[in-house]
Formats: sequence, structure tokens, C-alpha cells
Amino acid sequence: MKKNIFTIGILILFILSLANCTSSKKAISITDEEKTAFSQTQGDTIAIKDDKTEYEIIIIEPGFDFWLQSIAKPEGFYSQSYLENRNRIYVVEWNQRVRQPFRYNSNLYELQIDYDPNTDYGYEVNYKLYNYFIYFQRKYNQRLGPFVPRV
Repeated sequence: MKKNIFTIGILILFILSLANCTSSKKAISITDEEKTAFSQTQGDTIAIKDDKTEYEIIIIEPGFDFWLQSIAKPEGFYSQSYLENRNRIYVVEWNQRVRQPFRYNSNLYELQIDYDPNTDYGYEVNYKLYNYFIYFQRKYNQRLGPFVPRV
């Protein structure tokens, strides 16, 4: 009797894991406004920094500033801890892809990001970095973590 229950339990877990594997990749719907941002060819240069800290990231990406101002959730929407947690995951995956240029497009993943999870970069740095990761994933149809990059 115990063996049958154990076998049924394993079978149920197997079926559930198959269901999760097939349904985890959802198509991302891109709005017309996002398409406008993605199609821009003029280079945006965004300096991501916090006036209270000495940390800065510079992003040169056509359309990102437009996307950040018009499509991204406004500052204050996410908590700093939420942004930090997501950024940790995204940075680790990003840096792994930079180190594997034969597996991942080296035109997309050029430079590593030096992000120390024990450093408080402030809200603005985390907010803009997080939104760049969302923008990047949506524009280039990439997945840097287990989360669907939503706006």
C-alpha cells in the first residue's frame, strides 16, 4: 500500500513538472509605444547614478530613455529591496553570458557589470538598472532570469 502511494506521488510530481516545463515560456506582448522606443536609432546616453552615492553606470542604448520616461513603471513603484533582489539575479546571468561569447551574442553582452549585493547603491541606481534589464530583455527577446520581463 505504501509503495503504491509513493509511486502515485512520484507520478503526480512528474506530471506537474512536465506541465510547468511546457507552460513556463509565455510570449511577451510588445505595445506600439514600445515598438517605437525599440526602433529608435538615435543613441541615448543615460548615466545611472545616485547623488548620495559615488556609483554610476552609463548606458548607451537607442530608445532606452524614451522607454524609461514613457513606458516603465514610475520611480517609487517598486521597493528598493525588490529592485536589489531582481538586479542580483539579472547581473549574475548577464555576467555569465559575457564570459561565454561563443554561446551568447557578444554584441549584446559586451561588458560585465560590477554589482556588489552588499553595497547600497541607492534607489535611483537600482531603479534604472532594473528597468534597463527589463528594456533589454523585451527589446532583444532575451530572458535573464526565471521571470517574464513585464512592464
